[in-house]
Amino acid sequence: MSAHRLALLTVLLTGWSWGIAAADTIRNLFKDVDGAVIVIQTNRKETVGGPEQKPTTLAGMGSGVLISSDGKVMTAAHLVQTADEVTAHFQTGEVVKAKVVTSDPSADVALLQLERVPPNNEVAKLGNSDAAEVGDQVFVVGAPLGLGHTLTVGHISARHRPKTMYGGLAQAEFFQTDAAINQGNSGGPMFNMAGEVIGIVSHIISKSGGFEGLGFVVTSSVARRLLLEKNPYWSGVEGFLLSGDLARVFNLTQPAGLLVQRISARSPAAEIGLRPGSMPAVIEGQSILVGGDVVLEVQGVPIVADGSSTTVIRDRLASLKSGDIARVTVLRGGEKKELTRKVP
Repeated sequence: MSAHRLALLTVLLTGWSWGIAAADTIRNLFKDVDGAVIVIQTNRKETVGGPEQKPTTLAGMGSGVLISSDGKVMTAAHLVQTADEVTAHFQTGEVVKAKVVTSDPSADVALLQLERVPPNNEVAKLGNSDAAEVGDQVFVVGAPLGLGHTLTVGHISARHRPKTMYGGLAQAEFFQTDAAINQGNSGGPMFNMAGEVIGIVSHIISKSGGFEGLGFVVTSSVARRLLLEKNPYWSGVEGFLLSGDLARVFNLTQPAGLLVQRISARSPAAEIGLRPGSMPAVIEGQSILVGGDVVLEVQGVPIVADGSSTTVIRDRLASLKSGDIARVTVLRGGEKKELTRKVP
């Protein structure tokens, strides 16, 4: 056999052996971590329809990951932010109620607290996403399209630093991945090859509505800092930023405001008296709800077009103590109104 053919055979055999070893590694890692992955189901009551408003209950589904033995679960904020009911469904078939402890919609991460943790359940370890690099192999476990505990494998395609992406999530850091992500994966964990969580699945960019190789995952460093190292706070409100021409269309008295879309029952937003939208509309190609309050200021901090006020507002609200007064200025029916609530 010629030296050239021998070298080619060696390469082929080595690559084949490496492929088997990699498959064995991922298979074993999946077995180790799958028990910590949870299917999250939500219910939200919503009233829409204009003058003839009709109440309806909307169900949602996503994923989450158990990160502590006392029942803390990381997931995506957009999945639970305005939910009235949240339940965690374990691989064993057990269903446990959960509540939102803290969330940051600007980074699309949230922390749940389970009422209880099933015995002998796996707990995932948070890894250091700062050490991850583009090209690293990763895998995602979740419930794409409602199919629980599904494994997809890929690589980190890019790292997007804060203020390098678009829209309301511009303040967060994301990994881009080619590991397949679909609806229902939201909130699920991305693992490195040590079986550590280095990200929480956020969203995809897609023209078809399905996975097209552009999946985005909030880094674990961001999730840890916002959910575990800051004072916890959850508003229970979902909003749509009005700025530029839209601010003028809505007759705002300032450059930007937050049009309230939905509110979770028994949340701080509901208790202070914010009113959600109720009439569907399409503006600039986006489906939104109009007719609700437009938030202008929170604790004296005005809403700004670039979203930079979000962190300041969240920190001020999180620092309120029992007996303090929460204040929100809104535009309602063409008039400015201040809503107040004493913190219990």
